[in-house]
Amino acid sequence: MQASLPIHEALKPLSWLIGKWVGNGLGEYPTITPFKYCEELEFTSLGQPLLNYTSRTWHAEKKNPMHFESGFLRIKPGTRDVAFMISHNFGLSEVEEGQVEDLKLVTTSQDIKRMSFAKDPGVTQIHREYNLQGDVLSLTLSMATTNTPLTKHLTVAYKKIS
Repeated sequence: MQASLPIHEALKPLSWLIGKWVGNGLGEYPTITPFKYCEELEFTSLGQPLLNYTSRTWHAEKKNPMHFESGFLRIKPGTRDVAFMISHNFGLSEVEEGQVEDLKLVTTSQDIKRMSFAKDPGVTQIHREYNLQGDVLSLTLSMATTNTPLTKHLTVAYKKIS
């Protein structure tokens, strides 16, 4: 199979995301010590009205692996409505829905499931905002748990490398 197939016509509003991006981020939350991390993010075309999505992060200083995500970003043909289906390495799977407008993608979780032996507190909501300004892609991710209301958790600035 080819690494990236031709872009489906319905994906034109999301085409600005396609590629491999690397960046530096800051993680913060009321219950943790702030931390710096690095991330590699990739969106690839499968020739369907969806993009394949992968993300891997590592600690900025220690270089040890941290968080992994894999999934699909799907658009409803003829609209700007999207669904972001993501599995996380800590036992969480979610479906986020939202819209793409110009060079901005905003999604909010609609359903979250976690494995029976996942660590508490449980994640109850995720909200993502991607923005492309010039050659910098930024992400702000907010999260709610069973202990904390929706609060900013991650901010990242990426540069496209391919």
